[in-house]
Amino acid sequence: MAKIGMWLYQNGGGDEIQKKLIKKLSKEGIETVSDLNLRNAFSRKGKIICNETVMEELDLFFSYNAGQQTQYQMYLYEALSYSIPTLNDFRAFALTEDKFKTNYILKRNGIKAPNYKLYHRDDVKELKTILKNWGGKMIYKPTDGWGGVGLVKIENEQALEMILPFLNQTDIRYFYIEKFIDYDNTDYRIDIVDGKFISAYGRKAGKGDWRTNISSGGSIILREPDDKVIELALKATEVTGLDIAGVDIIYDREKEEYVVLEVNGIPAFATPEQEKLGLDFNDRKIDAIVELIGKKIDQKA
Repeated sequence: MAKIGMWLYQNGGGDEIQKKLIKKLSKEGIETVSDLNLRNAFSRKGKIICNETVMEELDLFFSYNAGQQTQYQMYLYEALSYSIPTLNDFRAFALTEDKFKTNYILKRNGIKAPNYKLYHRDDVKELKTILKNWGGKMIYKPTDGWGGVGLVKIENEQALEMILPFLNQTDIRYFYIEKFIDYDNTDYRIDIVDGKFISAYGRKAGKGDWRTNISSGGSIILREPDDKVIELALKATEVTGLDIAGVDIIYDREKEEYVVLEVNGIPAFATPEQEKLGLDFNDRKIDAIVELIGKKIDQKA
């Protein structure tokens, strides 16, 4: 009998999602060891041990928890990926955890994404020039992080001068900026599993804000994507290499085109409250993930 390890978030209905996943996997002849939080793991003699489970003896490790990820866990996650399949594949997951690298890969593959610049933090003169060339609006983004944390909208040179002292007090040796895109403060979140479209919904920024992230005050809206949006999401998922992806897409009103804003490796399932609003994709996503896990195990064998 195949055996996998799982670490899935428990808030927002995640505990029920985990139960459904384990039940469906069991029906497919796959045993699950749950709650394998690598924070509790250690390594010795060529083995990573978590809650008395030797991780290398598993057929696959499914890690799905964005909010509690630490550098220590990521470090062990990467080491483990050299021995057994991981879902998402660690290399793809690490790529999409970095906003600059993700945008770089998207652009390299001809996918519409925001114009960006990566600079050494001391290059202030060039930064001011870019701000002017971009019409006086840009977004400072930490290259890692999620939920809109750390994003700063810079709308003039005075705002730029205010953020520079903060940057100089940190150990950041580079900073990443994107041109601000004129959009209607709503986005599409497209869920993809194993190269297949699963679902779509939207998010709307809170009053007086421009960030659509739920953790930043945004709210869920129902919306139907057209074929262009789905095709763009599928391409973004393919070039980043993710098995499971949530692709955030906005409409650039100036250029009249859809743009990939971010590609996420741990897109959340719908919460019970969101399901009441009409988001009904959880079962489809669970079925697709179970099928994907079975495929990965077969490939390993």
